[in-house]
Amino acid sequence: MAEIHIDPLEKKWIYFIAFFLLISWGTILYYTFGKGVRPPSNVEVIDSARLHLPDGVGGGEFMEKNLGVHVDNNDHIKVIMVAARYGFYPQHFTVPVDTPITFRLASFDVLHGVHIPESNMNTMIVPGYVSEVHTQFTKTGQFPLICNEYCGRSHAYMYGMIDIVPKAQFKAEQSAHAGSMASNKDTQEQRT
Repeated sequence: MAEIHIDPLEKKWIYFIAFFLLISWGTILYYTFGKGVRPPSNVEVIDSARLHLPDGVGGGEFMEKNLGVHVDNNDHIKVIMVAARYGFYPQHFTVPVDTPITFRLASFDVLHGVHIPESNMNTMIVPGYVSEVHTQFTKTGQFPLICNEYCGRSHAYMYGMIDIVPKAQFKAEQSAHAGSMASNKDTQEQRT
């Protein structure tokens, strides 16, 4: 059997590629096990045509009156949003800084994406599925919600806005909002 001759330049390329692969795999393993970065695992199938109805997903979870920021009794924050041509609904909302937040997003029509600059919030919103993202914002300020998946002719005009505020300000706004909701309910009850 004849001995195979490998040119020195080819050897250098083989070593370079092997080194590059080892660095790539090392980086993936570091972020997987060291930083806990994982691909999304929540697979929840929905009927996008019934999204807004009371008998839709989760008993009407994505109905217009249920969209927005929700704080439960344990201070867990959940943001329920719908993406549709050509906007995010609700279009403007407020969340606290340095607090774990769960986003639940659904698309009413076509593929959308949502990206919040200067954060790790970036996901696709696929019709027929609920996208669930857990994140925590580290900077205060007002940031745009940007659709980063082409969704039609007016894609460039699809936007929303998020205000990230200090925790104390968020709690004060939530308390004021709860108080105004209670007074509105009392007024409605007096009318009937």
